[in-house]
Amino acid sequence: MIRAVRYLYAITVYTIWYGTRIVVNALVGIRGDPYDHLQRGYGRSLLHATRIEVVVEGLDRLVPGQPYVFTANHESWVDIWMILVGLPGRLRFVFKKELSRIPFLGPAINAMGHIAIDRGNRGSAFASYDRAAEAIRGGTSAVVFCEGTRSRTGKLLPFKKGPFVLAIAAQVPVVPIFCDQCFERLPAGSIAPKPGTVYLRIGQPIATAGLDYDARQSLADRARAAMLALGAHE
Repeated sequence: MIRAVRYLYAITVYTIWYGTRIVVNALVGIRGDPYDHLQRGYGRSLLHATRIEVVVEGLDRLVPGQPYVFTANHESWVDIWMILVGLPGRLRFVFKKELSRIPFLGPAINAMGHIAIDRGNRGSAFASYDRAAEAIRGGTSAVVFCEGTRSRTGKLLPFKKGPFVLAIAAQVPVVPIFCDQCFERLPAGSIAPKPGTVYLRIGQPIATAGLDYDARQSLADRARAAMLALGAHE
């Protein structure tokens, strides 16, 4: 009960605090690094409030300044906080359009340039991926939950092809990342995070230079195999 109250208080206060600061920055025309600093602060604050520690493995596999498409599994809200804190560079998530309706959070993620995808509208979804590819070519890394939704069991779900179409369009490497132990800390439907340690395991980048649209399935298969090698379970 105490953990649930602490979590609900923290996520409400920090979402309002950081969300308001981000929207105000956008309204006055501020661009660039302050958003990355603020969203990392949001993730760090929630991890601290829930007494969850992050261990990052494989950071040396990334080239500083190189944009990537990070393809991650999705077990919990903790995945997002951990990725914000653990991955370097300018990060933007590809997220379900429905999240835009959440007070304070929705306006903030839209103001920062995170990419909303309307999965019910194929044309709109492809247009969103085109915008994301343009941002990636400009130096921003994208984070995509390649299962398309949170796992209810902690096991890896089938992959969507969209993240791999995005990487091919942007012609940047795909980096499989495995968010480990997040389900144990805060499974879907829970409001009582368990303190402990989570692991962000970064795989070897997979080149996409020269690949075309027809390679999307083979690229997804390679990313899935890499994620299983990092410790994911089917």
